[in-house]
Amino acid sequence: MRGDRGEARHIINHVLVHIYSAGEERNDLLKGLLLELVVMMSRAAVQAGAAQSEVLGSNFRMITDLAGIEDDEALAAWLRNALEHVISTIERQKNPAPPLLIIKLLDFMRRNSMRDISRDEAARQLGLSPGRFSQVLKERTGRSFTELLRQFRVDRACDMLRTTEKSIAEIASACGFCDQSYFTHVFQDVKGMTPKLFRDTGRSL
Repeated sequence: MRGDRGEARHIINHVLVHIYSAGEERNDLLKGLLLELVVMMSRAAVQAGAAQSEVLGSNFRMITDLAGIEDDEALAAWLRNALEHVISTIERQKNPAPPLLIIKLLDFMRRNSMRDISRDEAARQLGLSPGRFSQVLKERTGRSFTELLRQFRVDRACDMLRTTEKSIAEIASACGFCDQSYFTHVFQDVKGMTPKLFRDTGRSL
């Protein structure tokens, strides 16, 4: 989001070193994890002002290319190319820096995602009308308040599943979901797997 190509490349290379040092056979799970990383970078690009249509189009092409990759060298090149393209989509905008309002808005939602916050409450915190709040969100992120809040809650749940021994029900409650069943439904919709499978998969790596 800062447009710091050098530091971004350093981080990507660090990720690749860890992948190689694991010494395990490349598989579809690894491809899935790297694709998730590219999706996260793309989301950051949209938040930083990149055109959503351009980012989504690029993601489709990258998914197609990824399916045909069979060796580590090609996989590393794919990931580096994805990073360079994401940063380029930001730099092509007249104003690559995300507006302060958007930074505050997303930060408020992220910090309060475990609470039962409403669109109107978030809008009041930023001094906007609910309508203007929704318009700004859609224009700058391509997503609605509900979609973003759900994503922040799932992201928080992923961290807790990876780093804690709390039960699924405890994590659901801590992340702002009304019950475990709804949490599992939303999590599976966003991540493509249940919270339990996500936790078990992480432990098997």
